[in-house]
Amino acid sequence: MEYIETVEETKKQYIVVKIGSEQYGIDISFIDNIVRMQKITRVPTAQFYFKGVINLRGEVIPVMSIRRKMGLEDDVYTGASRIIILKFEQKDALGIVVDEVKEVINLGTSEIDKLSHREGKEMFINGIGKNGEELVSLFDINAIIDEHEVV
Repeated sequence: MEYIETVEETKKQYIVVKIGSEQYGIDISFIDNIVRMQKITRVPTAQFYFKGVINLRGEVIPVMSIRRKMGLEDDVYTGASRIIILKFEQKDALGIVVDEVKEVINLGTSEIDKLSHREGKEMFINGIGKNGEELVSLFDINAIIDEHEVV
């Protein structure tokens, strides 16, 4: 009798968001909260891609425009726009503006193609996930959030 050993593929959960016409995945382990758009208070002298700060349950959280950071056209807020609050071990929380939050997907390592050469807006992407027939660019959160760039 022959035994076939199967290795269970570890899957990670990603929240799929839309920015413009593109879909991006954010590793769910970085996400603390998803909130509706609210008043963002501008902070003078902040980098151009920081929209300002919000007050979320008494905590002041800087909010970044992913579009501006990637060199895309400026944000246009709609009823589907959201601020995703990211959390980090050694850093304060940070909000990023997305056009829409679509769904949560599970991707295994066999469903992700890693990118080896990254430049331009691709420097913020560390892989392409295959979700059925759709491709989802996976954000490298640490590349987007440079520790020297705090409001």
